[in-house]
Amino acid sequence: MTILRRLRRRRLGGVVALAVTMALAGSLTSGVSAAPQEEAAFDLDHGNVLLEVVYPTFNMVSRTESLGRPQSWTLDHAMLLELPWFDAIAPYHPTAVGIFSDLGRRPAAEHTTRNKNIAVTYSAFTSFNAVLPQYRSTWLGMMELAGLDPNNTAEDPTTASGIGILAAKNAAAARKNDGSNRDGDAGDRKYNQQPYADYTGYRPVNTAYQLRNPSRWQPNTTSAREVFTAQEFATPQFGRVKPFTYDSPQEFRVAPPTNSNHLDRRAYRSQADAVLRASANLDDRQKVTAELFNDNVRPFGIVAGAIARGNVHLNTEETVRYVAASVVAGVDVVIASWYLMRKYDSVRPYSAIRYLYGEKKLTAWGGPGKGTVNDITGDEWQGYLSSLAFASPEYPSASAALCLAYTQQARRFIGTDQLNIAWPVAKGSSLVEPGVTPASDLTLSWSSLSAFASDCGQSRVWGGDNFPSSVEAAKQYAPQIGDRAYDFVQRKLNGR
Repeated sequence: MTILRRLRRRRLGGVVALAVTMALAGSLTSGVSAAPQEEAAFDLDHGNVLLEVVYPTFNMVSRTESLGRPQSWTLDHAMLLELPWFDAIAPYHPTAVGIFSDLGRRPAAEHTTRNKNIAVTYSAFTSFNAVLPQYRSTWLGMMELAGLDPNNTAEDPTTASGIGILAAKNAAAARKNDGSNRDGDAGDRKYNQQPYADYTGYRPVNTAYQLRNPSRWQPNTTSAREVFTAQEFATPQFGRVKPFTYDSPQEFRVAPPTNSNHLDRRAYRSQADAVLRASANLDDRQKVTAELFNDNVRPFGIVAGAIARGNVHLNTEETVRYVAASVVAGVDVVIASWYLMRKYDSVRPYSAIRYLYGEKKLTAWGGPGKGTVNDITGDEWQGYLSSLAFASPEYPSASAALCLAYTQQARRFIGTDQLNIAWPVAKGSSLVEPGVTPASDLTLSWSSLSAFASDCGQSRVWGGDNFPSSVEAAKQYAPQIGDRAYDFVQRKLNGR
């Protein structure tokens, strides 16, 4: 198989990166290319199967599938694909209990690296095939690389393979009818089911063609191959999904978006002008940073890669703990963000700028390859990320919130805010301005998790997707969700 030849050329134990948190939301993936070596079977007794086999296989699939989809979709998949690994190794820990189910406790003599590696691999193989069956040949390649039998499907709670299979299936059963509508059968829909379709009756106040209320969200129009369509709010029901670390997102107190009240003309114009100034002053670093943080997978992989470089002996169990906390943080912050976005239903910059400036000429980014121009009208203006952004109300910034929650649980995991994080960006690799941006190779770098999260939030303003106050609002709830996620996993480790 091509995938096996490619994977076997990787150096086992190479640098990894988390693709989270997403998928995503927390998936560990290969971070750098490695020198070729002779084919060698994976060492179940001493290796880390997640870093050396599972994530290198999963990397391309996770990025392909999450591209263009909202964080809600990506993190829902991460929950089903990656979180069951915690339950798969819990029986091989002195005190841990599962997140989704209790699979008992195996004798101390069985608490081996081999059994943990086998359990998480069979859990991954089971979940991957259930959620992403179209990649079955890829998952078979993963099992071959691990040296495990893909035809072993026995749900035996006394074997590592059976425990892994049960962990995956129990997780899927536990999250059935959790409010996501991932099966598309909400309302007892029997035929032509629509996964992740809204069942709550959300309707925007404004249409894509008429701005009735300038304070509220307006669907944008998008085009693909000369076909124009109006946006719909992506998964508006996600604020009703069952969280892990709190009872209801209503408990988070987030100040309303007063600057988006169009009756307060001064505040409304001021925040729109802040976005326009950012648009006019975009440089290559800001552009590629905005694109990086618009990716549902890659930013979290970069952080995990930095952690892996500083913790080179990260074993399978430690990796599972990190992944579990990152996925829980991601899922719970997305639920809260979607609840708040729907609650406030607030206007995006593109609508506010069109409303304020219409046919007036502005100085701003003029579109792909145009640079900053001084004769673009308000009606023509688009943010740098407009072609990549998903559809939803604006406030608070879900992307900023995700970065804040994720970095907080990572901070707790490593015990410090200091972390050297770097990401090389090749000349002309931009998705928005391919072949143009950046004008030369550059490296994005941060010396702390705080700096990383700060740029994540600011990048939403650079990209024209959020107002500054929306980014600030994320600070009112997201970091505490990161803390709750870390504490949740620690409680599970301690048998509670």
